[in-house]
Amino acid sequence: QVQLVESGGGLVQPGGSLRLSCAASGSILRIYNMGWYRQAPGKERELVATIASGGTTNYADSVKGRFTISRDNAKPTLHLQMNSLKPEDTAIYYCNAEIGTNWLPKYQYWGQGTQVTVSS
Repeated sequence: QVQLVESGGGLVQPGGSLRLSCAASGSILRIYNMGWYRQAPGKERELVATIASGGTTNYADSVKGRFTISRDNAKPTLHLQMNSLKPEDTAIYYCNAEIGTNWLPKYQYWGQGTQVTVSS
């Protein structure tokens, strides 16, 4: 079994910062691409940022210059540093990872989500 567990969400004022983390555990052989997605009330889930195993990153235009995605392959853990937060960043943030195990060569796993609320 593979688990992704997010942490670090919460309530922050506009202009503030939060750091999300996602810890992967289980019978993991290899982790490929990892990413953060978010879903606001009444909207579809959308890509926030991704990072490949080699470190190449990709960001949604709405978060470029404000968010930074990073990963620690040794732990293994995924992070999202969010600065200059805006009310429109309010959403449930989900961790996603492509993981290879003894049973599946590559499969997408999701965390349970962590709430981020930006409000004064």
